[in-house]
Amino acid sequence: MPSGRVVVIGGGVVGACCAYYLAKAGRPVLILDRGQFGAGCSHANCGYVCPSHVLPLAVPGAMWSTLKTLFQRNSPLKVRPGVVLSNLGWFLGFARRCNEPDMMKAGRGIQALLQSSRQLFDELISKEAIECEWETKGLLFVFRTEKQFEHYAHTDELLRKHFGMPARRLDSSELAVLEPALKSGMAGGYLYESDGHLKPDRLMTELKRVLLSLGVAIQEKCEVLGITKSKVGVTAVRTATGEITGDQFVLATGAWTPLLNQELGCRVPIQPGKGYSVTMPRPALCPTYPLIFEEHRVAVTPFRSGYRLGSTMEFAGYDDSLNRSRIGLLTYAAKLYLRDPLAEPVLEEWWGWRPMTFDGLPIIDRAPVGGNVLIAAGHNMLGLSMATATGKLVAEMLTGASPNVDPSPYSLKRFQ
Repeated sequence: MPSGRVVVIGGGVVGACCAYYLAKAGRPVLILDRGQFGAGCSHANCGYVCPSHVLPLAVPGAMWSTLKTLFQRNSPLKVRPGVVLSNLGWFLGFARRCNEPDMMKAGRGIQALLQSSRQLFDELISKEAIECEWETKGLLFVFRTEKQFEHYAHTDELLRKHFGMPARRLDSSELAVLEPALKSGMAGGYLYESDGHLKPDRLMTELKRVLLSLGVAIQEKCEVLGITKSKVGVTAVRTATGEITGDQFVLATGAWTPLLNQELGCRVPIQPGKGYSVTMPRPALCPTYPLIFEEHRVAVTPFRSGYRLGSTMEFAGYDDSLNRSRIGLLTYAAKLYLRDPLAEPVLEEWWGWRPMTFDGLPIIDRAPVGGNVLIAAGHNMLGLSMATATGKLVAEMLTGASPNVDPSPYSLKRFQ
């Protein structure tokens, strides 16, 4: 296997973890980022490391729910009609996978990365003394209505029976005792005790410290514009300031990856799905647990140093504006569920593009352009949760080591 420099394109959490495991394997590594290291979708997400999230977005009935958003003003999932028309192949691919066999197949591939990553996060944080407000209390799904609480029992049974992912079911009174920050009258909840959470920006700051200590070079504000090829593979990437050479290349560019389709020699079916968050100080009565309000698709993360509301999904192409109505959905939902939902001042309103594949699985595979280029992108809403396992798998694939998970579910061949 080649032993020279690896150029990792993308300084988000996936790219950072790829660089970490490559450096630990003894490879010289250079990270290139079009902006600032850790400033993209890895910056202000909800920070969940969640083995419970094994099911893809494409589940039975999801296509009808998606179509309804075209006509709903305040749906947690919002799809612009023009985006559907201009990316019809992606949405047809999604529609074809909204069935139970494809859901289960994707779920098994998702779970392999999630379970490996959960263990690797424990090891990484302990070994490198990473201070990122890491907590392993679990993740609490909360329901306001009895109908939706009972409806979720089917999902809970599926996760329990087929994925070995049981939740602790809580009735209304048990939920009130467990989480006093919730308003009275909630129907119930499900606690996934395997899950953890951390503060993403703190993680990225700490990873940068660790990477630099391992000799990894980081070059910011360096956008990759193209690829230089030879008969034996890729020799360099082209940037505004010139070519940067390497022996192997990792493309961890998230939602930006399809912009290099022509250069890569393949179709990378990723759509940018915009997620939002708002960060505040901890309210006086702050939740003890990270929460998901499943009926409104809103998440709450109580960090030791702050408090974040996040989630929603907006398919709006590469629109880089902050849609204030999406921020409003977050605060509206918090007021429905929490006794003390908000705090002042608002520290940050944020959005990021999630790299969405239509089957819910990431792409971790060599590109047709050359055997020395590996794509690690398309992690949907689980980039942080899958980052360590992805980074380790990428390092194993590039160094010839035995893989910690089977890479076949993440192959480009599934799109052919």
